[in-house]
Amino acid sequence: MRVDEAGAGGRASGIRPATVILLVAAMCLIHIVSQFLRNSIGVIAPDLARDIGLGAAGIGLLSSAFFLGFASAQIPLGVAIDRWGPRLAMSVSMAIAVTGVIVFATASSASLLVLGRVLIGLGCSSFFMGPLTIYSRWFPPERFSMLVGIQLGFSGLGVLGATAPLALATAAIGWRASFLVVAAIAALVGVLVYVIARDDPPGGVRTRKSESLRDSIRGLIDVARVPSFAPVFAMHFAGYSIFVTMLGLWGGPYLAHVHGYDLKQRGETLLVLAIVNVLASFAWGPADRLFSSYKRPVLLGAAATVAALLWLVAVGRPESGALITWFVLFGLATSYTPVVTAHGRSLFPPELVGRGLTLMNLGTMSGVFMLQAATGAVISLFDAPGGVYPVDAYRAAFAVEALILTLAILVYRRARDPVREAAVRGS
Repeated sequence: MRVDEAGAGGRASGIRPATVILLVAAMCLIHIVSQFLRNSIGVIAPDLARDIGLGAAGIGLLSSAFFLGFASAQIPLGVAIDRWGPRLAMSVSMAIAVTGVIVFATASSASLLVLGRVLIGLGCSSFFMGPLTIYSRWFPPERFSMLVGIQLGFSGLGVLGATAPLALATAAIGWRASFLVVAAIAALVGVLVYVIARDDPPGGVRTRKSESLRDSIRGLIDVARVPSFAPVFAMHFAGYSIFVTMLGLWGGPYLAHVHGYDLKQRGETLLVLAIVNVLASFAWGPADRLFSSYKRPVLLGAAATVAALLWLVAVGRPESGALITWFVLFGLATSYTPVVTAHGRSLFPPELVGRGLTLMNLGTMSGVFMLQAATGAVISLFDAPGGVYPVDAYRAAFAVEALILTLAILVYRRARDPVREAAVRGS
């Protein structure tokens, strides 16, 4: 079976289910590591502020440093995946990530913490794009959104681990020892993925182009010229960053400063958000087929996210019951990432999938970096007696998030919708 021929009718047809399950499980495991590491600052932010002496701007920079490293790797990563395959890219990346975790866990200054986070981001840069590229080679396009939903759903276990479990581990052995344990687990996952993962389905023969590095980079220009690239890129830039900025950065400080929550309470509350995100990712996965559209479910989720943020801006400090309800609804609204990712995948021909996905992911991660740094700067404008920022500081930050997502919605509305176009042609 040739991979390019199988793609027309189903790349993974005729392959044993156990092989597919093992592959998807390995891909989810490596993404669990990434999800944990990218979201691991929120719960321990007050502890880092106390131990290292960081203010809001410093915490924002520390968290966003992961996404700076992640984003800076996307363009060379896309070229590497298309030239040498996702399996090798993920293996090299894991070695860098483990090094970064060790640097972070043993850091004695803010600069070393930031360096560790940058290395972690560089290392984790392939842990989503690698699996997505493998899925695009193994499975037909109509299954891609569902697989992204599965990937994000199960990898949400890493998000869960960055909430209450990390809080419990920090309370028991400290955040430094906790991250050294994570480094060991990540190394083990890297070995497992190297053994299990394959770039192409069994029996598939992929003809590799002998293109030069200049040709590979020129392909990035071709990606950027694809119709509707810019509008979908805009939603990648703003959509996911809203969720991860709440869960992985300001959710913990907001709960500590505005509601007076301790480490355990912060972990439990953010765990609610993480669980909802995991479950909702499965639900959003097939939304493009249910709506016969990419744009409709994405616009619905994005608009609901803006509404949720504006409500929190208006209320500021809701009662505990309303606060939990808000986190649940916010988690539901922000979990449309599988549909946005599938929309981006649908724009690119097979030879540009690796570079196309990584360039879209560049938008996602650069958006998180810029939003986290910007909201940190906004919050730091307010006085913080005793290191505690007032509710108005967080209201201002959440208002900035709502504004950025609203602008992205206006741009994204201009994107073409391949699923909707196919449905119209078929009617």
